[in-house]
Amino acid sequence: MALVEDDQEVAEGERPRRPVRSERVPQSEQRQAPDDRAGDSKAVRARLFVLRRHPYLTALAAVILVAGIIAGVVWWLNARHYATTDDAYIDARTVPISAQVIGKIVAVPVTDNELIEAGAPLVRIDPRDYKAAVAQAQAQVEQAKAGVANIEAQIAAQQSKIAQATTQVTQAQAALTYAQQQNARAQNLLQKGAGTEQQAQQTSSQLTQNRAAYAAAKASETVAEKQLAVLRSQRQSAAAQVDAAQAALEKAKVDLARTVIEAPEKGRIANLSAAVGAYAQPGQALMALVPQQVWVTANFKETALADMHVGDKVAISVDAYPGKTFRGHVASIQAGSGTAFSLLPPENATGNFVKVVQRVPVKIVFDSPPDVYLGPGMSVEPSVKVR
Repeated sequence: MALVEDDQEVAEGERPRRPVRSERVPQSEQRQAPDDRAGDSKAVRARLFVLRRHPYLTALAAVILVAGIIAGVVWWLNARHYATTDDAYIDARTVPISAQVIGKIVAVPVTDNELIEAGAPLVRIDPRDYKAAVAQAQAQVEQAKAGVANIEAQIAAQQSKIAQATTQVTQAQAALTYAQQQNARAQNLLQKGAGTEQQAQQTSSQLTQNRAAYAAAKASETVAEKQLAVLRSQRQSAAAQVDAAQAALEKAKVDLARTVIEAPEKGRIANLSAAVGAYAQPGQALMALVPQQVWVTANFKETALADMHVGDKVAISVDAYPGKTFRGHVASIQAGSGTAFSLLPPENATGNFVKVVQRVPVKIVFDSPPDVYLGPGMSVEPSVKVR
C-alpha cells in the first residue's frame, strides 16, 4: 500500500490537512483476477458436463426436490386443520383411602399396583374394642326398652286404680244421694211431730259422713288421674332413652364396619403406605386408588382455542406406547386459564405486567376404554381436528 500526500499548499491560517490514505490493488492481484474468472467458468462447465453425463440422476434429483416442495406445502395446508400440544397428560380422580377409626392395623390384603374390584377389602383394623362397644350399646338399648315396658305396666296398673277410684266415687255419690233423701224425710217428720229428734240427728250425721266419703273418693280419683299423666310423661322420656340407645348402637355398628376399609370402586392400588402393626388415625392416608376411568387434560395455548369446540375429534398419542393412536373427542374447555386457579394467581395490576400467552386446560375423553394401562401423569400429545 502507498501513501500519497496532497501537493496543495496549506493556506495561511488554515490547519494542515492529514495525509490521505488511498488503496491500490496490487499488480499481482490484478494479474490473478482473470485467472479466477476463468476458473469459475471451468467449474460451471464441469458441473454442466456432469449433469449431461447423468441425465437420469439429474431428473431424479429434480423430481425429489419438487416432491419435497409439494409435500411441504401439503403438510402445511393439512397442519392448519389441527391444534396440537405436548403439554398434556393422563388425568383421573384419584381416591385417597384413609382410616375413619382409631386402631391397630391387623391386615393389608392388597399390594402395590394391584387391580382390585369394587368392595374388595383393603385394610383391616383391630375390631375387638368396637365389638365390645356394640355389645355395650345393645345392652343399653335392652335396658331402655325394659324401662319403657316397666312404665307401661305402671300405666296399666294406674288405669286400673283410676277405674277403681271412679267406682268408689260412684258408690259415694249413691250413698250421698240416699243420705240426703233420708235426712230430708227425717227433718220433714220432725217438723210434723211424727219423727223423733234422735232420728233427725242420725240422718243428718249420716249425710255429713257420706259427703266426706264422696269428697274423699273424688280426690282419690283426681290423684290417680294425675299419676297417670306423670307415668305417661315418664314413658316418653324412657322412649327417648331407647332412641338414644339405638342411635348409640348404630354408631357403634358403623364404627365396627369401618374397621374394614373397602374399595369404593374398581381400580389400581397406588402410594401404599399401610402396614401391619401400624396404628391408624382418623383421616390418615393409607393408600390411593386410581380408578379405571381416565381422560386427557391438555393445556392448549389460548390462541389455539378460536376454532376448537366441544365434540371435536382428537387423535391421542401416548409416549409410553409409540406408534399407537387412540381416538377421543373434546369433552369440555375450562372457563379460565390454568394460572387463574393456581395457589398464587398472577396479579396484572401491580405495574410489572408482562403479557404471556396463557394455557387453558381442555378435557379430552376416549371414545372407547383404552386396551392398555394408562395412569395419571403419563405424557400424551393430542391432535385436535379444528377445521
